[in-house]
Amino acid sequence: MKPQQILNTLFAVIGIISVAFTLPSSKNIAPKPIKKTMISFEVQGNCAECKERIETALDKKGIYKAIYNIESSMVTITYDPTKLQEIQLHNMIAMVGHDTDKVKASNVVYQSLPDCCKYRKDDDEWGPGKH
Repeated sequence: MKPQQILNTLFAVIGIISVAFTLPSSKNIAPKPIKKTMISFEVQGNCAECKERIETALDKKGIYKAIYNIESSMVTITYDPTKLQEIQLHNMIAMVGHDTDKVKASNVVYQSLPDCCKYRKDDDEWGPGKH
C-alpha cells in the first residue's frame, strides 16, 4: 500500500471513530418523565347516569383517569398539568351540566339533563333565572 493510501485510510478510520463517539447513544438519552397530578373536588350529581356523563366528559387527552363517586359527590382526576389546567377540568364537567365548586353549569345545559340527574333545588342560588 502506498503512503498516501495509508494516510487516507487512517483519516477515514479516525473520522468514523470520532463520529461514533459524538453521536448520542440511546442508553444516554433518558425518556421524558410523565407528569401526573391527582386532584379531587366536589361535583353535583345524583345517579349512575351522572357518573357516566361526568367521567365521559373527562375522557380527553392529558387525563389519565377520572372517577366520580356518587355517594361523596367527589371526582378524582389524574392528569398531566403540562397539558391541562385545573380550571379546564371544572369547565369540562360544567359543559355537560354538572356544577363544581369553581364552575357552575349553564341553566340551558342543566335543564337538558334527565330529571333523575337534576340536583338543584328551587331556592338554589343557581336556580332558574339566576344564572
